Amino acid sequence: MIRFVPLRRRVRDSIARFTRDARATVLIEMAFAIPFLVLVGFGGLEIANLTLTQTRISQIGLNAADNASRIAAGSNLAQPQVRETDINEVFAGVETQAGNLDFKTHGRIILSSLERNDDGGQWIHWQRCYGDLDVESSYGEAGDGEEGTDFPGMGFEGAEVTAAAGTAVMFVEIYYDYQPLLYGKVVGQRRMHSTAAFNIREARDLTQVYNPSSVAVSNCD
Repeated sequence: MIRFVPLRRRVRDSIARFTRDARATVLIEMAFAIPFLVLVGFGGLEIANLTLTQTRISQIGLNAADNASRIAAGSNLAQPQVRETDINEVFAGVETQAGNLDFKTHGRIILSSLERNDDGGQWIHWQRCYGDLDVESSYGEAGDGEEGTDFPGMGFEGAEVTAAAGTAVMFVEIYYDYQPLLYGKVVGQRRMHSTAAFNIREARDLTQVYNPSSVAVSNCD
């Protein structure tokens, strides 16, 4: 004899078995937990990427200042000269080191030659730039301090970098607009800024930047 169980009872029994099954509890917990874990996981990835990018930007600025402090071409018969092509090569190194940051589009590096003027004050003799980000130097532009002693140097107020007589300091400012991975609205627009300075490694001709090959000048206009 076939016994038919009413549909309502079968549904009730199925629900009862489901509620007694520990696996059901795990499924429910996972259903609630997985979205939260994904959110936290990607949030951690964003923070890690932000920190790594800031470190990379800082290192790029340090390397650029270091490389600029070494550039000079010439012979033993005269002081080495700084050429526009040498400066452009420093900026080419910046782009190579930046890699996938798309630095030219989202960043800008400002290289200044900080020197002593004839009055013993600080002077930004020349300045070159690379990158499309529309920012200006936070510490001065080419020609500042050419006369007198009012210009204190470059850097944070009260802790300015200064150049000694007969030498020069390659001062770098680097800016970069951070490109978020996923949480752009949460992270918001973040403009990274870093500075670096190196004294030139050997005596060089400080009168001008030479351009014997007539290459493009990386002006800051």
